Amino acid sequence: MPDFTAWTAHAWHWWAAGVALALVEMITPGVGLLWLGVAAVLVGCVLFLVPTLPLVAQVVLFAVLAAALLVITRRWLGRGGPATQASPERLNERGALYLGRLVTLETAIVNGQGRARLDDGAWIVHGPDDLPAGATVRVVGLDGTALRVEAA
Repeated sequence: MPDFTAWTAHAWHWWAAGVALALVEMITPGVGLLWLGVAAVLVGCVLFLVPTLPLVAQVVLFAVLAAALLVITRRWLGRGGPATQASPERLNERGALYLGRLVTLETAIVNGQGRARLDDGAWIVHGPDDLPAGATVRVVGLDGTALRVEAA
């Protein structure tokens, strides 16, 4: 069995590993490898400041930082947003996730149609003509790819 205790890592080893993980993340997006890369770069920075840090301590530091960054990211980003909260039978019906939500009209409803911004997109809305831009409305249904609204 090889003796890994004699091998030493330098700061640039960790930095190279961090950059490599970040590049793989760019090619195959998924958020996980990015934080492993950040953890590797941080270990490289610590090793640059403390060059006598043993390899075992470096690996433990990397594991702790990677786990902490992944946990913090999951809490910061939430559990995946509305798409993961959908039941399997509603998987491809994003509009159904908005039923009951209050939204503000971007444009007034004219001839039964207007626009509202909801989360990361603008939606066509159908509703009564007496609703001006800036009015708060409640999503009550779906009309194909449009949301049906009423005054809140």
